[in-house]
Amino acid sequence: MQAMDLFRDLSTAGRDAVSRGLVRHDFQKGQTIVEKGQQVSGAYFVVRGELRVFTLSPGGKEATLYMIRPGETCVLALNSLFNKLLYPAWVQAEEASAVAVVPGALYRHLFASERVIQDLTVHALSTVVFRLMTELEQVHAWQLDQRLASLLLNKASDHGVVLKTQQEIAAHIGTTREVVARLLAEFAARSWITTGRGRITVRQPALLAAVIRRGGTI
Repeated sequence: MQAMDLFRDLSTAGRDAVSRGLVRHDFQKGQTIVEKGQQVSGAYFVVRGELRVFTLSPGGKEATLYMIRPGETCVLALNSLFNKLLYPAWVQAEEASAVAVVPGALYRHLFASERVIQDLTVHALSTVVFRLMTELEQVHAWQLDQRLASLLLNKASDHGVVLKTQQEIAAHIGTTREVVARLLAEFAARSWITTGRGRITVRQPALLAAVIRRGGTI
């Protein structure tokens, strides 16, 4: 995907304005893109890769709020932009990612004059509300083995490979690396997965799905 592909349906004047103002940034996996309390410079659009928006619990554990995928924008950044607020969370690159930034003043101008930007903003909001509800449901209703099984199935490639460290997984599901290591060892002992350094291969996806369906507790 090219950055300008995101704005191909704008008016000619709108596309020209974005072309002049758009700034592209590349980030490495694990790199922090936005810090909590940082001033937002514009609207952030993912061109390639995936970003994770997270906060910290009082105990210092990371809690994922939502993911931002190619073609999507960050709703919290838009909220900060329109309401002149500092960013309320952290954003990290889940993998090597490219982000296109539309300067704040330009995005506000486009929002006022371009129906495409209005629709895009509303769609982004509705998408994130759904994802936040999903995350909250998992945190409050699912047990840790359910959340781990769900993450493995969601992140596995078509060959069943998940390229994540135990610490990255722990940050996603809101627990410690030690707990993740124990659960992965239990999954591996049942031959549901095999593990390697920074790599997990799902061998029995149907059995992982069964963990989710039956309410956890291996």
